[in-house]
Amino acid sequence: MKAPRASKLVVVIEDDPLVLEATGGLLRSWGCRVVAAESYGEAIAKLSEIGQRPDLIVCDYRLPQGPTGVDAIEMLRGAFEIPALLISADASSPPSETRQGGYHLLHKPVNAAAFRAALIEASVLQR
Repeated sequence: MKAPRASKLVVVIEDDPLVLEATGGLLRSWGCRVVAAESYGEAIAKLSEIGQRPDLIVCDYRLPQGPTGVDAIEMLRGAFEIPALLISADASSPPSETRQGGYHLLHKPVNAAAFRAALIEASVLQR
């Protein structure tokens, strides 16, 4: 596996601590720097601490409190166009909503090959 050209910063928002840890570990093994958070608020606080905008957002669709994954992505993007992957266990997650927002939708459980392909498509990893 090739490492990314430069260490890309990926923010991961996932309310399940085990999934958050596994996703962060997988991204780190591919050479990414990771900001892992269980909520939008935690992600914003951590990004503010390091003073950087992410190169990619990976976000669960259903968050326990506050915004949905779609809302969290939109708020994180702010004035910047940041690629985003939306991950959901909810088969009814509307694909039209993801197309309009420019997100790539992955359904849980996400296998590593599909996840890596989506990261390559978002230009976070090299082929």
